[in-house]
Amino acid sequence: MKAPRTISLLVFFCCCVLLRAEDNSPLRLGIAGLSHSHLHEVLVRLDRGDFQIVGVAERDAALREKTPLRKKVDPSLFYENLEEMLDKSQPEAVIVYEPIYDHLRVVEACAPRGIHVMVEKPLAVSMKHANRMAELARKNGILLLTNYETTWYDTNHEAYRLIKDKESIGDITRMEVYDGHQGPVEIKCSEEFLRWLTDPVLNGGGAVTDFGCYGANLATWFFDNQKPVSVYAVLKHQKPHVYPKVDDDATIILEYPSATVQIMGSWNWPMNRKDMHIYGSQGYIYQDTPVKMRVYTDRKENSVVAPRLKTPYNDPFYFLKAAVRKEIQISPQDLSSLENNLIVVEILESAVKSAERGKVIRLKK
Repeated sequence: MKAPRTISLLVFFCCCVLLRAEDNSPLRLGIAGLSHSHLHEVLVRLDRGDFQIVGVAERDAALREKTPLRKKVDPSLFYENLEEMLDKSQPEAVIVYEPIYDHLRVVEACAPRGIHVMVEKPLAVSMKHANRMAELARKNGILLLTNYETTWYDTNHEAYRLIKDKESIGDITRMEVYDGHQGPVEIKCSEEFLRWLTDPVLNGGGAVTDFGCYGANLATWFFDNQKPVSVYAVLKHQKPHVYPKVDDDATIILEYPSATVQIMGSWNWPMNRKDMHIYGSQGYIYQDTPVKMRVYTDRKENSVVAPRLKTPYNDPFYFLKAAVRKEIQISPQDLSSLENNLIVVEILESAVKSAERGKVIRLKK
């Protein structure tokens, strides 16, 4: 009489093992577009085993032929048409390396098919696009995440922890966020990337979009998705002979009830930078690099090496897989969340309007 029960338990155990193995299988990942230089993030991780490229869609035949992905992905998995790729490859999620303007087009294709999407920053070129994307994501129950390099910085998360602790630097009174480099032409970005990165329609702006988004994302995070009361921006054309259509230097001032945030995104820095100064009522935090920071408390500045972030919170692809497989829950306050990034787009759109009109833009609550 005991044998059937023993067999049943064995079958149950085997099923559990199989389910666990299935959960640990590589994430089935599709790629939409090949023109974004951040595609290198896929290339350096392809052999890691946590995801598998099951389809690539790119409208430009020349790009499809010359992409470095050809050396690592079966040529039969490359498609001209996005919808065909989605239907034949059946990815669990799609990562987007298209112009920002085309993020909406990709979500329009993926959402009704129940395919999750992760776009490169920022979420969209306008609130019209962003709201439509959000509507599609919510209606179809998909994740719509936005990837920023700074999301995976150990120092940014340690700064967040210290601030929320309330015992280090006190309440935030001022933030200064610095992002950028010498310019996409100067650092020799590819021609296909430059074609849309320097287009006011396809990218939504120049440096204001490309690098202003980082500060908007971080400020929204630190202030728990609270919108700023107002946005004021000055956009400069310091190199009109290089970037005739878009700004190459952006200064954005966000006013919160108790703090001022100054975002400086530029294609004119003499060096690469993604750093941040946060001042509080009792001290300050200088986030200098992804791993090093300085903290001033009790009238003394200390150099700090931030604790390493744990998997899957240390990498966009680990994070995406864990979110898709429901191993983690995405909070509205997360840096990658739809809620945070809708506010980011509203800030960027307001910054462009402010610069055009020469006046402060007040945001609706």
